[in-house]
Amino acid sequence: MLTGWLDWQRNTVRLKCQGLSEDQVRRAPLPASPRMTIATVVAHLCWVELAWFEVSFLGACHLATQDPLELPTPPATPLAVLLDEYDAQCVRSREIVAARDLDEIEAWAPAGLELVSLRWIVNHLLEETARHLGHLDTLRELTHDTTNY
Repeated sequence: MLTGWLDWQRNTVRLKCQGLSEDQVRRAPLPASPRMTIATVVAHLCWVELAWFEVSFLGACHLATQDPLELPTPPATPLAVLLDEYDAQCVRSREIVAARDLDEIEAWAPAGLELVSLRWIVNHLLEETARHLGHLDTLRELTHDTTNY
């Protein structure tokens, strides 16, 4: 059930982006958050999948190229490519979860943080993905006048 809810959230990301132009996904309608665009949220979601499942859980620290708490620089990559990259990363994350016990502890955590279980990571990704779907709703409504849900 836990992974099913996470998959539902993941699949909703693509739905929130349907029918938007490249210009719309790059608009930053929040004056205090000039990097907050639909494109950066999708790129961030892809990054957190990689960061939690591959970097932290598997310990593939060589893949860590940015702070997972930071939104990336607005990507010039077309939205369709960003969504395909996100979907591919989600497939990889699903494979990792399916092959491991949810009580297994991650291999690496940033300095000062305790190691957590795969179950904790899946719950966190469920929460994080849902929170960013709310951001996508807001950004979409401000740029397209609909939330697409």
